[in-house]
Amino acid sequence: MILINDILVDEKIGVTDFACDLTKCKGACCTFPGEYGAPVLEEEIEQIINCLPHAVEYLSERSVKVLEDDGIVTETEGLFHTVCIDKKDCVFVYYENDIALCSLEKAYTEGKTNFRKPVSCHLFPVRVANFGGKYIYYEQINECNPALAKGRTNNLKIYDSVKDALIRNFGEDWYNSYLSYLSGSKS
Repeated sequence: MILINDILVDEKIGVTDFACDLTKCKGACCTFPGEYGAPVLEEEIEQIINCLPHAVEYLSERSVKVLEDDGIVTETEGLFHTVCIDKKDCVFVYYENDIALCSLEKAYTEGKTNFRKPVSCHLFPVRVANFGGKYIYYEQINECNPALAKGRTNNLKIYDSVKDALIRNFGEDWYNSYLSYLSGSKS
């Protein structure tokens, strides 16, 4: 465990090879079985609502119906999560061929919105926890094993793969401090 400014960081983030390989995992992180979807910050809810008119362009009729019936998020004990379809697909999932993708991100990359997707999704496989202060850690799951191999092949670590998300969540100064730590620890 290392401390960068006021954030504890799992050392695995700096040393583990990782580069998403959607052709192999098929977007598994968007379709995990379970009661809840992706964690959503309360301040992200309004941004998601504002994106809906563009995100629904990519969704199936079934997903649109679930959005109409169940909304975009569920709340449990003060925590928000995206709604899931049949306790599996995030309601914002659409498929290209057999790969699960995010309709929020699609609208963003096409320049239709300025909200990419929930930061929890953007950071994945990095997770944020709070134990009296922020702590970020690598969540290792079997579905991401192809990302480990691709990371080795492309010489990318987790922090490289989620650079934009780390900067979005913690700021460029924090990210640069983290890089300085990593370069110092490798000397």
